[in-house]
Amino acid sequence: MKLIKVAAGVVNQIPMAWEHNRRTIIDAIEDAKRQDVSILCLPELCITGYGCEDMFFSNELIEQAKQSLLEIVPHTGGIIVAVSLPLRLANNRTYDTACLIADKRILGFVCKQVVANNGIHYESRWFQPWTAGVRDEIQIGEFTYPVGDLLFDVSGVKIGFEICEDAWIANRPGRSLHERGVDIILNPSASHFSFFKSVVRERFVIDGSRAFGVSYIYCNLLGNESGRAIFDGDAMIAANGQLLVSGPRFSYADHMLVCAVIDVDDTRLSQVQNKVNLAYLYPNLRVAAQFDFPKIKPVVQKPELEYWERGNHLKEEEFARAVALALFDYLRKSRSHGFVLSLSGGADSSAIAALVSLMIRLADESIGLDGLKKKLSYIKAIQNLNTVEEICGVLLTTIYQGTENSSKDTLHSAESLAKSIGATFYNININGLVETYTKLIEDQIGRKLSWDTDDIALQNIQARVRAPSAWLLANIHNALLLSTSNRSEASVGYATMDGDTAGSISPIAGIDKHYLRGWLRWAETEGVGGTIKVEGLKAVNNLQPTAELRPLDKKQTDEEDLMPYEVLNAIEKAAIRDKQSPKEVMQHMEVIFDRQYNRDQLYVSVDRFFRLWSRNQWKRERYAPSFHLDDENVDPKTWCRFPILSSGFEKELAELKEYVDGKDGPGRKGKIGF
Repeated sequence: MKLIKVAAGVVNQIPMAWEHNRRTIIDAIEDAKRQDVSILCLPELCITGYGCEDMFFSNELIEQAKQSLLEIVPHTGGIIVAVSLPLRLANNRTYDTACLIADKRILGFVCKQVVANNGIHYESRWFQPWTAGVRDEIQIGEFTYPVGDLLFDVSGVKIGFEICEDAWIANRPGRSLHERGVDIILNPSASHFSFFKSVVRERFVIDGSRAFGVSYIYCNLLGNESGRAIFDGDAMIAANGQLLVSGPRFSYADHMLVCAVIDVDDTRLSQVQNKVNLAYLYPNLRVAAQFDFPKIKPVVQKPELEYWERGNHLKEEEFARAVALALFDYLRKSRSHGFVLSLSGGADSSAIAALVSLMIRLADESIGLDGLKKKLSYIKAIQNLNTVEEICGVLLTTIYQGTENSSKDTLHSAESLAKSIGATFYNININGLVETYTKLIEDQIGRKLSWDTDDIALQNIQARVRAPSAWLLANIHNALLLSTSNRSEASVGYATMDGDTAGSISPIAGIDKHYLRGWLRWAETEGVGGTIKVEGLKAVNNLQPTAELRPLDKKQTDEEDLMPYEVLNAIEKAAIRDKQSPKEVMQHMEVIFDRQYNRDQLYVSVDRFFRLWSRNQWKRERYAPSFHLDDENVDPKTWCRFPILSSGFEKELAELKEYVDGKDGPGRKGKIGF
């Protein structure tokens, strides 16, 4: 047996925060050395931060990254460490690289071969993909180092890399490394969170270790690094098709380590039984080095899911934990002193209030209240507080802003929720402000505004009048104003610009209303981890969603204004995520909602969705930054681009009408022949 203790390390970084990033890396290295780790892998671009965007073009950023690397190297005595940074080579192209350091010596740099250019990733804008089988050199300081598609032979232990996206394709670099006799594959990643994605990662880590006959070490970034993307801190180690260990996700710590003992001789045994082509040995790509691996005793290793991952509510758990961590990192990295929320008592604002409360409670569970206060040390008002509720009273200020169209039910819902979580609650009546604005305009246009002729205008002025008060509180407290629109509303423009869309960040703009209503019931009755319940949600869970902008006798509800939320969500998924035509969407809806809604209802809903989607792209362009949660995101800055001005699907909607009317016979459309 040749046993080696290895570790996957995760770190919570900030783009271009050189001192912070260097400190978390060094802390992770020192922690690994205390645990007698011989090989430590840290995440992709951990020196600079992954989300530097167009600053990757900056030569200053590249130089700062190299300087940080040189300052990290002296801390690697007695350990092999992989860190990651961008490098610019002699061809004036920038590459995403992983640097392997052994006992205070830089051995070389491996370049990423497959740059991610889908979804929220635009790596090909900044980075050149490396060509397999190529080796070059780079000078840093006084020394020259190999760079390229390298395999490191460290005292007979062969170490290779797949960098994040490299492992997500069919012809992954691991295949070539397998031909070259690799023992250990390190995968430093910056893999953004989306629902259930950790299951996919685990699959390719295990499959890679089995197919290539290796030990596979995977580590991901942690936290809300740069604003929109969330990293869950996933870390795992597998060997020969068996998962050895996996780490906790969504930690509030600055770094975490997941350690395992691997047997190099065991993985080599599986390689011995497979034939390879000698032409693929590529001896010129091998970098030799010496390292004194200590003797390690065998250990019993058994991977275990976290307690909250074992139930049947993984999506609900991930939503709560991902958004809560994202809010916490956004708060502290922006140096803001809390949040302000216009709490209407409806589902959206109530969900956000609950998520802020969960942010504090999950931070307490992860790092303790002392750890939370240390991370928020610049907020003096919380330093002497001792309970989650007291801290929530400082960090979350809510305000209910009623009009003559507001009900006692929503006031009770808002007030009872705020009281249950400890948030500061204010209640003001803005009816006079609405009447003042209305009167000013009536005097100018020379007529009275009425619900018969000015319905939308009279609704929107109420929503917009609420924004200044909320912004005022945010300014007073140096706090972030939380916008309350969800993804369903964003898709069809069912939101008032500069009203409920006003805010610094939009925490739930990435989730649909149909799911959110179910999540609220789960958060009240089941709770995060089965123990952390938000019982103050009981009142809102008994209400029908309504904007409360029309007179109460109109009995306004969201679904009557739009369509049933389950239908809206299904249409959005088919039309936007799957890029189906209106006719195809209609055919899809007829199958999904057979006997639940009639054909006319479905036709009206599909037609309305496409018209509203096209008409409201300008609104989506103006939304406050939101968190990416899945592949149904409609954020035009990170995921779903659509022209502000378009035909509005005129031809496609005409074809939909023909289909519904039974006039779309086969004809000769799309056929060629003689």
